[in-house]
Amino acid sequence: MAAEYYDFGPYKIHHSSVFYTTDLSFAFVNLRPAMPGHVLICPKREAKRVADLTADEITELWIIAQKVGKQLESYHKASSLRFGIQDGPQAGQTVPHVHIHVIPCRNADYAKNDDNYENFALDKERKDRSLEEMAQEADEYRKFVF
Repeated sequence: MAAEYYDFGPYKIHHSSVFYTTDLSFAFVNLRPAMPGHVLICPKREAKRVADLTADEITELWIIAQKVGKQLESYHKASSLRFGIQDGPQAGQTVPHVHIHVIPCRNADYAKNDDNYENFALDKERKDRSLEEMAQEADEYRKFVF
């Protein structure tokens, strides 16, 4: 049986928000997504910085990011993907646990392609979603991520 909660730095991620797991990693929906389909992938072992990861952990994170990203891009009818890591507090990391942001992007998201640099900020004001909303999204993603 899956764990009831997964550790994400000082936070607990309820299992209903997690849509993919392996021995080393898990993928979950975002509490405050910047765009539809914005998910996070992180190692099960708490590692604060990329340099703290083992070779197996970093390899698996990127394999999962590629797999999940491909499926999310199709599901959300996107044309591109944003992959992001903030590695340390001065780089904008707000949770001290390595994680990859995977965000589907569509043509309609920005008037000009360069606008995504100015307008996209992971720390901008976003509203928390309910556990029910997050569980519903995770249920949808479980259908295609295997």
